[in-house]
Amino acid sequence: MTPPKNKLLEGPILRSLLTLAIPIVAANVLQSGYQIIDAFWVGRLGGAAIAAVSLSFPVMFLMFAVGAGLSMAGSTLIAQYVGARNERMVGHVAGQTILMVVLASLVLGAIGYFTAPALLRLMGVAPDVYAGALGFMRVSFIGLVFNFTFFVFNAIMRSLGRATLPVWIVGGTVVLNFGLDPLLIFGWGPVPAYGVMGAAIATFITQGIAAIIGVVILRRGMHGVHVRRADLVPDLGYVKRAFFLGFPASIEMSARALGLMMMTFLITSFGTLTLAAYGVGSNVVGVVIIPAMGLSMAISTLVGQNIGAGDIERAARIGRLGGLLGFVSLSVLGLPVFLFPASIVAFFVPDDPAVIAAGAEYLRIVAPAWGFLGLQFALTGVLRASGNMVMTMVLTLVSQWVLQFPLAYVLSKHTTLGVEGIWWAFPIANVVIALITIGVYAKGDWKKKRLLDEEEVLTGKVTDEILTGEVPR
Repeated sequence: MTPPKNKLLEGPILRSLLTLAIPIVAANVLQSGYQIIDAFWVGRLGGAAIAAVSLSFPVMFLMFAVGAGLSMAGSTLIAQYVGARNERMVGHVAGQTILMVVLASLVLGAIGYFTAPALLRLMGVAPDVYAGALGFMRVSFIGLVFNFTFFVFNAIMRSLGRATLPVWIVGGTVVLNFGLDPLLIFGWGPVPAYGVMGAAIATFITQGIAAIIGVVILRRGMHGVHVRRADLVPDLGYVKRAFFLGFPASIEMSARALGLMMMTFLITSFGTLTLAAYGVGSNVVGVVIIPAMGLSMAISTLVGQNIGAGDIERAARIGRLGGLLGFVSLSVLGLPVFLFPASIVAFFVPDDPAVIAAGAEYLRIVAPAWGFLGLQFALTGVLRASGNMVMTMVLTLVSQWVLQFPLAYVLSKHTTLGVEGIWWAFPIANVVIALITIGVYAKGDWKKKRLLDEEEVLTGKVTDEILTGEVPR
């Protein structure tokens, strides 16, 4: 029986990119709805409650970096096996990735749960914030297993080219979260009021539902992948392989998170007004990054599948078109922000002229370079798809710790630019790292990287040695 055609491996590249990128962007937008909904309802409890939730975000982001990095390893291999038409290994890699990520989440969750009090004391949390922050953080650590599991499910569906399914799951759970938040935060009837911790409980429940739906789909062999019971038995050969593939991605995301935290510390030294301007500007940048990330993930899937199918030239064309699309689309998004920055900032803080002026200055400086950010995200997607995780990690470390933060410190503290020096560090770093990434891509070493052996690519066969990880890679 001839396997069905994979529409992503043929036909117009732009159509394939958009087919994947649009649902991925939609899922990312909906995923951010959890934080927005929590902030909306918790804000009704006052400033201390908002601070309690805000304290948890950087810590949880670092935890998510580990899960996302390990998921990236699985998704890269799955995309290549899909391209090689090796359905058996797709299910095996999916099962092993779930197992590995669940175990990691249980370990990290336990450590986080028991060290949360010490961590909050180390952060110097005020007494009126401590109880709410502790409850929210501990529930979030318990729910880490569900977060990580859905990360994997989302990555698997994306690698298969079926990015629409997670959109429906996330959309449904976000709506449910909006209803559960006020019920658990304020209480009603027999349901007690849990305060700030209620928001974490609501997210725990909805993320749990999403994770269970994902696992059921994978176990029943629906939507192009079947995870059998044998696939959930530890395969040390695969775990070792995936760890060395995913660990650099985890370091990359952690370095990015820590870099942003360091920038926040530097910005705080210039006072509340500067911090407020940066906060508003960061919200705008966060919205802009969502389509860039969606395009990057779509490129990773397409390039990975084509590498698995042995079509390196088509993979290269995807990279070139994706880079151009990333540059043009984010440049277009940056144009109105550059022209009307004050109006955009005023949408968030309509009654504070000082913040509007400071925020507008920040956006006017950073917006023109967004095209380079989109270009860099796109080409990084190509490198990840080929398994060059170490290179993407190095690029991020250079961007954050060699360029952006040192530039921000020197320009703001040791020149007459002052706070403008911080703002200029962002576009300068974006342009330089984009040019470096173009050089890495153009050199072409990524085309020589092989995660699958030649027999798998040419025949799609799977052997017992491959399943147990005994074939040299």
